[in-house]
Amino acid sequence: MIIDPPLEQAIFLKRYKRFFADIELADGSPLTIHCANTGSMQHCLNSGSPCWFSRSNNPKRKLPGTLEIVTTETGLLAGVNTSRSNHLVAEAINSRVIKELQGYSKMTGEVRYGEEKSRIDFLLENPTSQNHHEQCFVEVKNVTLEAGSGLAQFPDAVTSRGTKHLRELIRVVEDGQRAVLLYCVQLTGIDRVAVAEAIDPVYAETLAEAMEMGVEVLAYGCKLRPEQITIDRKLGFV
Repeated sequence: MIIDPPLEQAIFLKRYKRFFADIELADGSPLTIHCANTGSMQHCLNSGSPCWFSRSNNPKRKLPGTLEIVTTETGLLAGVNTSRSNHLVAEAINSRVIKELQGYSKMTGEVRYGEEKSRIDFLLENPTSQNHHEQCFVEVKNVTLEAGSGLAQFPDAVTSRGTKHLRELIRVVEDGQRAVLLYCVQLTGIDRVAVAEAIDPVYAETLAEAMEMGVEVLAYGCKLRPEQITIDRKLGFV
């Protein structure tokens, strides 16, 4: 994903009321920008550390920019704008970086499905006959929780929504279609991903059930730069 113009560097000060972040610009002036992340951002709220943000040219926006990349407590870079994840995954599918999701002739985003009125991030399809389509339902989760020694975890807060999505993916498999949970890890220095059972044991239990039922779990890591963010490598899931 090319970012044009490139992200601007600043100093992160604080996040508050969930969607607000205060930063300090290069000239020392303060600026309040949008934080597009509903999680706890554990280990990412490092006051006084370098961060990067994008500016908006939309005059109707209340805040002039969006927090994009922060520096964690141990010096890693974390992409905290969760709205980027789906774009990164779509680009990686189209550029054949995600090998496991190749071979489909059609990709549609944000498709309504399931008994709990959900939206799947991506529906991949292949027509196999006049009245039947081979389908692959792909749910994407952005990961920024660092656990040390190259390990990232998900979730960083209790996620009833994430658990609901797992239930929906289980039903997809029961209906005879393919279901994939894809962790998009916008965090440098990571080589593997695990579920954060201590943070959300219900999610962890449901994920174990989903995998036993046949839901596939993939994890891919990102390269984070002010001018470009890309998915560049497969990670282990442990």
